[in-house]
Amino acid sequence: MTRVSATRRPATTWWWVRHGPTHHKGLIGWTDLPADLSDTGTLARLDAALPKTALVVSSDLTRAVTTADAIQAKRQRLPHARTLREINFGDWEGRTFQDIAKSDPARARAYWSNPGKTCPPNGESWNDTAARVAGFVAEVNHAHPGADIIAVAHFGVILTQLQHAAGIKPRAALSFSIDNLSLTRLQFLDPEWRVLGANHLFSEEKPA
Repeated sequence: MTRVSATRRPATTWWWVRHGPTHHKGLIGWTDLPADLSDTGTLARLDAALPKTALVVSSDLTRAVTTADAIQAKRQRLPHARTLREINFGDWEGRTFQDIAKSDPARARAYWSNPGKTCPPNGESWNDTAARVAGFVAEVNHAHPGADIIAVAHFGVILTQLQHAAGIKPRAALSFSIDNLSLTRLQFLDPEWRVLGANHLFSEEKPA
């Protein structure tokens, strides 16, 4: 019979929520745009699916903060975290994929086809973002073992943690969709991670 160590910490579950849509067509990293939170039905269904006693934390960017406000209910809120900001796209902020591919084709190809060390001009690499987010997650895991953590953040942020939990390459992580107001659940059972689900959507189902 396998024995579980008495010193092993209880599982901490991360309920990653991507913020509401901004409707902007370009790359939006650290640019502080508001979220469209008019879909109250989806927000209500998302709220109902989240644990009532969870802690809530968000990126300090407006689109994440207001989304967290919309689903917080009576849950305890942790301070906004700058370390949960989206990837900093530097000089690519606000520009479309097509525009970037035309003006900086080699760097754009390297950035998206083999994410890792390549940075946008004056921006962050995938590895930079993954490291800062992982540092914050480790701090919370240590401070709140066994808790449920609702973290409202961004596409790239959530993908870096999905990559880490699944033990896959960044390029494989980019094949996942992380839609606005979707839920991705990851569980930390020190020292291991498990993926419980990715990109669960709460939009109202249309009748057949």
